[in-house]
Amino acid sequence: MCIIQYREEPLTIKELAKIAGLNHSTVSRSLNNSPLISDETKKRVLKLAEEYDFELNASARGMRTNKTGTIGVIFPVIRDRYRDMQYLGSLMNTLRYTIEEEQYDSIITMPVNPVTGKSNIRKLIQQHKVDGLLLVLQDLEADDREILEESKMPFVSLHFKWQSGYKADDNYVYPDNYKGGYLAAECLLDTGCRKLITLTEPGGLYEFEERTRGYLKAQRDRGIDAAENCIFFGETGFDFGYSFIMENLSLLRDVDGIFAQADMNAIGVIEALKESGLRVPGDIAVVGYDDIDIDYFFKPRLTTIHQPREEYTEIACRKLIELIENKEETQLVQRVIEPNLLIRESCVNKDEIK
Repeated sequence: MCIIQYREEPLTIKELAKIAGLNHSTVSRSLNNSPLISDETKKRVLKLAEEYDFELNASARGMRTNKTGTIGVIFPVIRDRYRDMQYLGSLMNTLRYTIEEEQYDSIITMPVNPVTGKSNIRKLIQQHKVDGLLLVLQDLEADDREILEESKMPFVSLHFKWQSGYKADDNYVYPDNYKGGYLAAECLLDTGCRKLITLTEPGGLYEFEERTRGYLKAQRDRGIDAAENCIFFGETGFDFGYSFIMENLSLLRDVDGIFAQADMNAIGVIEALKESGLRVPGDIAVVGYDDIDIDYFFKPRLTTIHQPREEYTEIACRKLIELIENKEETQLVQRVIEPNLLIRESCVNKDEIK
């Protein structure tokens, strides 16, 4: 029977070599996936390393491979809004899980240090803290683009489409917000709605502009007059959705469908409609956008557009690791991923409503 004793200090590579009955260099090469070592020996060493909870020291690994084993993830500043915290928080967790699944560590930070005002991207590169970067940004500053190109640091852009556009050799993956807006309006129309309005974010943000374009096109394709004056702007949170309904009850007399371009908006809309004595979806159907976790705690359950974050996160992570490890297969990744409609209780066919 093998008894593994509790150790306060981590197992050294020499001790692991002694347990394996191999010399130090063979174990080291096995852990670093050297082609000089047979697959059978590598498997045996890795199995023992897992059994004894051995973890190769990151600094030592970096000295041997010129790699840190760490990926930098650059997120935008999360404004003090529940929608941002909910969605970007979920995206952050998905990214962290995918990175760790690939046996990499992560450093998650903002593009600019809020105290010094200096670029965190430049700092990570110049201090050799990461092997590559995942950029979850609406755009990239010119100075940051310059340091990325000078350093030849591998990077992949994800989630946002850059406002300034991409270069021919950039790797990127982001969701099709136009398609999402189209699906949302199409869902409302398919259930019998004919007078629609939408609540969206002001400020010219690409993702919301695209959702609005798709929403308008779906109506025009059905021969419905999609009036620009039926688009209402406000912060994509619960408060705007709730207050908009309470302050515009007279406007809603002819409205039978609402596309709220963020789930937190939609939840606020539904709560206000219920308090005002209007049935959802009996009187007014509601479709949201994002598919955030909190949707499960509200009634009626929200029909929404699911952001394909699991799919585009995995694509981005796999591509970045491929770039870091200099694998032969280095085709560009330039993907736009379609979202999908999740039909729940807030928007169903009017013939099915009792």
